[in-house]
Amino acid sequence: AQYITCKMQNCSEATRSKPFPGYIDHNSLIVQDDYVFVQLTSGGRPHYYVSYRRSAFAQMKLPKYSLPKDMHVISTDENQVFAAVQEWNQNDTYNLYISDTRGVYFTLALENVKSSQGLEGNVMIDLYEVAGIKGMFLANKKIDNQVKTFITYNKGRDWNLLQAPDTDLRGNPIHCLLPYCSLHLHLKVSENPYTSGNIASRDTAPSIIVASGNIGTELSDNDISMFVSSDAGNTWRQIFEEEHSVLYLDQGGVLVAIKHTSLPIRHLWLSFDEGRSWSKYSFTSLPLFVDGILGEPGEETLIMTVFGHFSHRSEWQLVKVDYKSIFDRRCAEEDYRPWQLHSQGEACIMGAKRIYRKRKSEKKCMQGKYAGAMTSEPCVCTEADFDCDYGYERHSNGQCLPAFWYNPSSLAKDCSLGQSYLNSTGYRKVVSNNCTDGVRERYTAKPQQCPGKAPQGLRIVTSDGKLTAEQGHNVTFLVQLEEGDLQRSLIQVDFGDGIAVSYANLSSTEDGIKHIYQNVGIFRVTVLVENSLGSDNAVLYLHVTCPLEHVHLSLPFVTTKNKEVNATAVLWPSQVGTLTYIWWFGNNTEPLITLEGSITFTFSVEGMNTITVQDSAGNAILQDTKTIAVYEQFQSLRLSFSPNLDDYNPDIPEWRRDISRVVKRALVEATGISSKHILVAVLPGLPTSAELFILPYQDATGENKRTAADLEQISETLIEKLNQNLVHFELKPGVRILVHAAHLTAAPLVDLTPSHSGSAMLMLLSVVFVGLAIFVIYKFKRKIPGLNIYAQMQNEKDQEMISPVSQRESIPNVPQSELMSPEQLVDEKLEVQPIG
Repeated sequence: AQYITCKMQNCSEATRSKPFPGYIDHNSLIVQDDYVFVQLTSGGRPHYYVSYRRSAFAQMKLPKYSLPKDMHVISTDENQVFAAVQEWNQNDTYNLYISDTRGVYFTLALENVKSSQGLEGNVMIDLYEVAGIKGMFLANKKIDNQVKTFITYNKGRDWNLLQAPDTDLRGNPIHCLLPYCSLHLHLKVSENPYTSGNIASRDTAPSIIVASGNIGTELSDNDISMFVSSDAGNTWRQIFEEEHSVLYLDQGGVLVAIKHTSLPIRHLWLSFDEGRSWSKYSFTSLPLFVDGILGEPGEETLIMTVFGHFSHRSEWQLVKVDYKSIFDRRCAEEDYRPWQLHSQGEACIMGAKRIYRKRKSEKKCMQGKYAGAMTSEPCVCTEADFDCDYGYERHSNGQCLPAFWYNPSSLAKDCSLGQSYLNSTGYRKVVSNNCTDGVRERYTAKPQQCPGKAPQGLRIVTSDGKLTAEQGHNVTFLVQLEEGDLQRSLIQVDFGDGIAVSYANLSSTEDGIKHIYQNVGIFRVTVLVENSLGSDNAVLYLHVTCPLEHVHLSLPFVTTKNKEVNATAVLWPSQVGTLTYIWWFGNNTEPLITLEGSITFTFSVEGMNTITVQDSAGNAILQDTKTIAVYEQFQSLRLSFSPNLDDYNPDIPEWRRDISRVVKRALVEATGISSKHILVAVLPGLPTSAELFILPYQDATGENKRTAADLEQISETLIEKLNQNLVHFELKPGVRILVHAAHLTAAPLVDLTPSHSGSAMLMLLSVVFVGLAIFVIYKFKRKIPGLNIYAQMQNEKDQEMISPVSQRESIPNVPQSELMSPEQLVDEKLEVQPIG
């Protein structure tokens, strides 16, 4: 289906707009309160979008590696979205996330919440929002294959187990000590309006919760009893040893309980003191098979209807029960007492102290209309009123620190010099929290002046994200800049067909740059953005005529100079008909076009080189760019990690790039070796492993180049630190990863002495036994594992394998050849696997 918007007064074809260029997923549109949600699937992954108060859609931002398989919107109360997300490594559990006011940025509230399938195949999340008390939820969390019930009073910022009752129904003491033993509740709400489900609460009785459950180490379907709390979940009492349906009458002043049974019954139970005591009443002269009970609408109702049948062959019977005659008067002011909402003695709940009015337990009068809280007084803000902001995680010391994948400075990338932005402190106040003063100023995001920056991260794309266009039709280009002064930058666009345009600033291109191509061909569209601090440029190769889903360029990470290198374009899906491969090397304006997905080439100059490949199938064109480092000599070492890293490895390119960057930083910190000499590439597949390259980096003047002896010394230092377990990093709070050398034997594969000319080498080889020497070296190179050393051998014809290739890496991509710094190699090239 397509999502189309227009004004009701004029909804013609010309005035309609489409927020999404393609189709949204079937049955994914949800309109709830102030929010509109849609789902789009691309590249095999679902993407979720939200519109707040009918504003423009924005992509919902979950933590980078949550990689959701499924999402359910649980609640949109109080201008905030509570969502259950099933992540890539979950099957029968979901994680709870809570958003900011706009529903865009989500932070984790609770992990591994139990889920189940409903009768109609729908997903049921074991989460219950307690009625009448803002921010209070109950959830069943799975821990080590055990399901336990937790409670929160501040919208998921803190969760605690439920304290079991002190005594059972008969007054016998219950020995149940937290956290080893606690009360666990079934949280399923009935989809049938005539039955109460496993748990019940009411807005007009904010302190009373009735639920079925058990006491022990985990939630069980055996030995189920009924429990009631009359102080909002702080303490609980056992009221029945079997499951009952409970109905609230007169604002909870009367609780009616009917036993769950397949046998006919005549009696029900009434409580006038919030479940502390129960009286047995007869509601029919003949036993009735009860199918359901229903309270009359209205806050002051004291009427209920029981419906069922006297026998399996009889007609339905309706029994109306009116309890008004039990009360001889309405409650007066002296019949009530104040009750303060609290959480285990803490009176400040969601930033306020709230006092409610409760009927005294010994008074038997009809309450009437519900008055709500008597008083509400704001509290002074403390750290407990603030949750971690998006991109931050709470550590064991209580601090919110940036996650390993998050760059806090990214907040400033969209603003211009002279403007300001909100610089996060790592914390954000819980939505709807009413606290004031205190630490609010310290934890609240601060306005900060936008720094002047040179343009960086320039991209030019088409509005529909495609690299193809039809001849004679409008093409809309979008210029995107990650960093730089947006308002004070000159932009120049060359469409590649002899036409170029200039703009005074990027704001004038917000609606896109439109252009019509009159001829068919491949056009090199270039864009240049510059300001007083610097410039950046980007290139887009646009195919005018015709439209693949994914292409991945498989290429070695590092190679030696003048050695043949094989590059292969891998496509998904693999069967797409006739293909044309367009290869771009460096800044060459003329590409190499082939019908084969592999080419062989050599590099004669040291440095960083990029290659771009474009694959054309009909009207679909995709491209990928990879970078390869070329040196006369370098060394490599295989790395392994603590086994627990595999539990967090989703085996996707973005994750490998981020982990490679973190491992490199850990190596630099542990050894003091310059980052210029280190390249880390995490390899695909499990168990998680990586290739460490030691590079002979030289400065721009060509001086201070490292020798083979220097590389050997660096290698020994790295191996020493790795063997001493000094290289490690923290993946997330409480998860520490050690980095090891997978092989400790250092064996050169190639002679490290200075390279000789071709003729000198031939003369030397002619003196010794040429055939025997080559055979021995060949065997020696392939049988000794460990530290691999590479150097230039000008006359060697056999192609060397630079790094092992995982058989699982079969996704396509293509690069261009430009000189880059080694740091850029980590960010742009880690998905390439060497081919031998």
